[in-house]
Amino acid sequence: MTSLDTVRGDLALVILYLNKAEARDKICRAIQYGSKFLSNGEPGPAQNVDKSTSLARKVFRLFKFVNDLHALISPPAKGTPLPLILLGKSKNAMLSTFLFLDQIVWAGRTGIYKNKERAEFLSRIAFYCFLGSNTCTTIIELAELQRLSKSMKKLEKELKHQELYKNEQYRMKLQKSNERRLALIKSSLDIVVAVGLLQLAPKKVTPRVTGAFGFASSLIACYQVPKHFPCSPLSVRSHPPENPKLESHFF
Repeated sequence: MTSLDTVRGDLALVILYLNKAEARDKICRAIQYGSKFLSNGEPGPAQNVDKSTSLARKVFRLFKFVNDLHALISPPAKGTPLPLILLGKSKNAMLSTFLFLDQIVWAGRTGIYKNKERAEFLSRIAFYCFLGSNTCTTIIELAELQRLSKSMKKLEKELKHQELYKNEQYRMKLQKSNERRLALIKSSLDIVVAVGLLQLAPKKVTPRVTGAFGFASSLIACYQVPKHFPCSPLSVRSHPPENPKLESHFF
């Protein structure tokens, strides 16, 4: 493989990544909260970028509430404890409400919806839903990590600590554990972001703190997006898509 083939493969990965609306949304989110960190709530170019990017991101989320609405009415996975089912459904309900209300906020800020006071009121409710959904996510991830830890310890005893990393089941559980730890960190960061946006602790969670936590959370979200890719980087480098338009349907 020549260096040109490697570059083409890397560019193919970038194309696949950017073809995904979710990826572009998370990049814009990183820009938004990075600008909030720089501005610290003070008027200037950074705050203008923060506000304009925030408004632009809402377009990416139009009708996205349907995803969590579908998850809300879908049956839970078999073997899931009832408390986790209730927490999961609560998370889906609050996140779906947040995304739905966010559309009204977008309509208010673009002038489509004329009642600005009502739009700002709904914006605050939406942020409370965002806070609640991330709180539920944090509790769920903690509980799931505990369940995974117990099953991994049981597997370690069965294998007697011999060739653990050669066992496919153990490797899958370990990978799942790492993914859930990352999701736990992200949801914890987003709780602080929600507190900052709602100004529930303005002296401690300043716009700069909100921006820093939001930027870190956005980087994690950007990293998580490629997990949905159906092909590995090696396969893309070896066989770049002949027609990117056909591939974009899946990404």
